[in-house]
Amino acid sequence: MTRLRAYPTLVIGLVLVTLAVLLAVLSPYIVPYAPNTATPDVEMAPPRLTQIPHLLMQGAPVHWFGTDAAGLDVFSRVLTAPRTDLIIAISANLLSMFAGTLIGLLCGFYRGWLSELVMRISDLVQSFPILISGMILVTLAGRNAGNIILALGLLYTPIYVRLARVEVLSQRSRGYVEASRALGMREIVIAARHVLPNSLAPSLIQASVMVGFGILTTAGLSFVGAGVRPPTPEWGLMIAGGVDDMIQGQWWPSVFPGVAISLTVFGFAALGNGLERLYAR
Repeated sequence: MTRLRAYPTLVIGLVLVTLAVLLAVLSPYIVPYAPNTATPDVEMAPPRLTQIPHLLMQGAPVHWFGTDAAGLDVFSRVLTAPRTDLIIAISANLLSMFAGTLIGLLCGFYRGWLSELVMRISDLVQSFPILISGMILVTLAGRNAGNIILALGLLYTPIYVRLARVEVLSQRSRGYVEASRALGMREIVIAARHVLPNSLAPSLIQASVMVGFGILTTAGLSFVGAGVRPPTPEWGLMIAGGVDDMIQGQWWPSVFPGVAISLTVFGFAALGNGLERLYAR
């Protein structure tokens, strides 16, 4: 515990990430209203945080964050949205980390024209903006969570390829690799059994940051109409649905999910930064 106090960003990141994960798991059981069930008689009701005790005493319905134009409870949808955003972001990053680490391992351990070709393809994929590329891929494949995961997984893979390759290049000249060769072990066995475990740290640290980036990308795709379909509770979709009403002073349908995205992404970034400092020490 004393050691954790020396890394405040790590502690803050752990708290925010844990909260987001708990909401993703428990939100269906703790939200006061069904996130996709409208309450037509309270359309665009503003937040009434100061009147909550009075409303509770009267037994009146309480909409903590107000309702949107469709009468959907903003508070319930903000709490339910992590289930969609985290599933997409974490799944895409697990897919890209697995594929990218494996490809980076092979490209770093076996040098040659094929390795260089793979790296040039990775450079080509990374040269395009991820949001634009994601829009194109999801539009061509179809707007559903599975296709978004595959698209983001494909676009994030080059990042892990480069991280893994750089670390493998530094590990392949170590003494334990030469000792394994002297013992007669096959190259593929040395790469998988010895080099790979010692090359995972940078990718694991980067994964935390990339989950936050995946949440932002998912929200961005939904905001421009290329992400999940409404009325799925998703932060980017909620912001897009309420952005036109902000001109009329009805800010709550967009602001609350925006704050939720900011805190969650900051949590994953802080966690990654804390892990990096802990690993470098």
